Amino acid sequence: MFKSWQALTLWKRVLVGLALGLGVGLAVRYGTPDLTLNANETLPGFERAAIIGESWFKPFGDAFVRLIKMLIIPLIVTTLISGVTAMGDPKKLGSLGARTIGLYMLTTLFAVSLGLAMGTLIKPGVGVNYSTASAADVASVTGKMETAEQAGSFVDRLLEIIPSNPVAALSDGQVLPTIFFSIMIGIGILFVGKPADPIRHFFDSAAEVVMRITMMVMEMAPYGVCALMAWVMATKGIEVLSNLLWLAIALYAACIIQIIFVYGFMIIRLFLGLPLKQFFRGIADAQGVAFSTASSSATLPVTISCAETNLGVDKSVAGSVLPLGATINMDGTAIYLGLVALFAAQANGLDLSMSQYVMVAMTATLVSIGAAGIPSAGLLLAATVLNVIGISPEQSLLVIAFIFPFDRLLDMMRTLTNVSGDIAVACTVAKWEGELNEDVFRNEAEV
Repeated sequence: MFKSWQALTLWKRVLVGLALGLGVGLAVRYGTPDLTLNANETLPGFERAAIIGESWFKPFGDAFVRLIKMLIIPLIVTTLISGVTAMGDPKKLGSLGARTIGLYMLTTLFAVSLGLAMGTLIKPGVGVNYSTASAADVASVTGKMETAEQAGSFVDRLLEIIPSNPVAALSDGQVLPTIFFSIMIGIGILFVGKPADPIRHFFDSAAEVVMRITMMVMEMAPYGVCALMAWVMATKGIEVLSNLLWLAIALYAACIIQIIFVYGFMIIRLFLGLPLKQFFRGIADAQGVAFSTASSSATLPVTISCAETNLGVDKSVAGSVLPLGATINMDGTAIYLGLVALFAAQANGLDLSMSQYVMVAMTATLVSIGAAGIPSAGLLLAATVLNVIGISPEQSLLVIAFIFPFDRLLDMMRTLTNVSGDIAVACTVAKWEGELNEDVFRNEAEV
């Protein structure tokens, strides 16, 4: 049995883990009976199921997330420095960066437009009474929004890219400052030349070691994904989407279109002339981990591994494009922000003008880029977008608090979309730079 299990490719095992976790979590959620504590007190079955999910499943899922988070900074530092030195010419880094940021902006703008179109078509906010948001949720969201505001403006976040203390940035797990510092180290090695060869060889070897550790951790992915999915279903259940069914349908539909049509058909098939089957097979591991963890940063080691090993993206591209994407490329969040804006407008009976649609698209694009590193960023920063269409701060708080309890299942799909977009852009930049091994990409030997 174990040999048969190991014989399956990893992405298939991850999908099995997702399905098994879904089944176990729902069984616990809806199969746990009420518990009579005394003559006057009963513990409802749903509350017991939540306790089981938190105490039985979540610790195993958290352990897996901590394992892959452990690798984020070492992987960025080693692969990025090794990748920059492999370029041989610092000028090449400039073209790579410009192309990467341009593509990320383009896909994000398309994503928010898709979200607005889907919201206009499905109308998820019509007839919704968001004033039923609980006081506890309002209080929780208020505190989290204050934390989000303390993160600073988009300009502040740009300035934070340059670390005043690189060691502190590394120890705190700050991705963008780590990317900047690693690039500077790589450029320094290139300019020094031959005397810096020992350092260059060190980082080349270190990158190989960290990547091997990543592959070892990924063998735990089916079990970690299973635990995380069981925890979410046991504590939340399917009914969490009942009040926001049409918003969930609109989000999932828009994200699926973005992944299949924009990333798959338009970018991979038409623009790059590469096979769709191999692309989606190659990113399946990263998609499974992204869906279960709801964190682009936590998925980053898996994303890099998939791009390099399955799709033939050179480490010089994967090590720079993907960490940047995990921080600034939030297409799923952009879709969500557009949908939340229309949801709020429809719930308040507002008819938006074309100029307001344009303002929502532009604001959501910028806000999604500035959302990196903030928990539940897509929802908590929605107030910025809602302000554009005339929703008051008080109404925005109620809308966000109404959606907040259901956000986890929505966030999972947003993250899957973000990660898929990161890899599609990495493949595109790699081909432009002549750093894509198409033989590896087209390989059909292992499916």
